[in-house]
Amino acid sequence: MYQSDITKFLNELKQQRPTLEEEQRRGRALLWDKQPVDLEERANQQASRVNQTPYVYYQNF
Repeated sequence: MYQSDITKFLNELKQQRPTLEEEQRRGRALLWDKQPVDLEERANQQASRVNQTPYVYYQNF
């Protein structure tokens, strides 16, 4: 059965590092998977924001 060079490389890599897929899943969870947003808390945060002046360096004008 034919296997491309890339498939052979990936199979060898998985044999050498059996924990590779788990490491990838943990990395993805760390960077991309987000916790659900609490809408009430988010509304409270937005309501408590202080509006910024149009030009922050000259607030006395």
